[in-house]
Amino acid sequence: MSRTKRIFTCLLSVMFLLMMAPAIAFAEGASDGRIIVYAQVPDDWSNPCLWAWSDDGTNAFDAWPGEAMEADANNEGWYYCWIPESATNIIINANDSAVQTTDQKIEAQNTWVTVADAENVAISYEQQTSGDIPEYVETFKVHAQVPESWQDVRLWAWFDPDGTNASDAWPGKAMTAGEDGWYTATAPVWVNRIIVNGNGGEVQTEDLSIDPAEVWVTVAEDGTAEFTYNDPNTPVAEDITVRVKAPADWSEPNLWAWSAPDGTNAFSAWPGEPLEDTGDGWLTLSVPGWINSIIVNGNEGSVQTSDLSVETGKDVWIVVTDAENATVSYEEPTETAETAPAAEEPIEPEATAEPAPVQEEQSGIPVAAIVAVVIVVVAAGAVIYMKKKKK
Repeated sequence: MSRTKRIFTCLLSVMFLLMMAPAIAFAEGASDGRIIVYAQVPDDWSNPCLWAWSDDGTNAFDAWPGEAMEADANNEGWYYCWIPESATNIIINANDSAVQTTDQKIEAQNTWVTVADAENVAISYEQQTSGDIPEYVETFKVHAQVPESWQDVRLWAWFDPDGTNASDAWPGKAMTAGEDGWYTATAPVWVNRIIVNGNGGEVQTEDLSIDPAEVWVTVAEDGTAEFTYNDPNTPVAEDITVRVKAPADWSEPNLWAWSAPDGTNAFSAWPGEPLEDTGDGWLTLSVPGWINSIIVNGNEGSVQTSDLSVETGKDVWIVVTDAENATVSYEEPTETAETAPAAEEPIEPEATAEPAPVQEEQSGIPVAAIVAVVIVVVAAGAVIYMKKKKK
């Protein structure tokens, strides 16, 4: 190919890419796999959170009450949160989970939820807010444990050195109180400085320089703070073994396990992990030692026990009679009439006629001697027969 033709071909390729660039950008934006959920809640519902999950049981967030919803500065009374488009079930809760809606089924598209009260919820897929929908921004979580005297805990975050703030005004974003005593809020991944504050900004930490990764901040009474990127709440415990006997009509038994009340699940999706038949009459699974709640289920999760409370760090044996009845013990239970396999009935021998008594002697010759002679004769005959065969 001539140099002129090569240049012409390259120019055509560049022009094609330039023409396709908007389409490519649009495709990437349209396939990010997330939808926005807006919610308008009653005036007495403060700090609303969104809990979401998919039909296969996969949760969108690590633990209840889910993700704190952002207040939309351009639409008073409306809050929003981004979730994976696969999460088609939601609950909106508020007031530190004291109030919540019932389970709501949604389609995989941007959704506007109007909450009149816990029992009355309206869902629309037509935009109910004015202006542009906020862009999705990747975030990370900031957790803070603060003194009891701190109220209205908030997070102020920004990028240094240019001073771009993540919130419109001080004292910043409200942090949601968790059942474990930690407050949580999200920050955009582009921030590298944070301040945790309370009481309307009257008390605060010093500026903290952090990486854009989930972080836990512990605040002392004097406002000094330490932080770590390792969850200090993660229980340290060796794995335990759960052994189960399930009803015979429960196919493919599974185990679901979690830690209450914080809601940390041992497995990513319902119905959990399959129990393994070890051949000793028990179905077995190894689980983290920090779990304290268990559900045994079968038939693809359609039948299950109630929540079973167990002690942390201990191997456990569970005998499930049916969905309503299960016993928990911490050493292998002794077989009972109810749990032991039915013993096989002994087979009685068929009645036969009594054998005639053996005569010790006949005509004065012992029976044993007669038997010996017969054996010798037979053996001799066999030898003669073999010799004849060799000829």
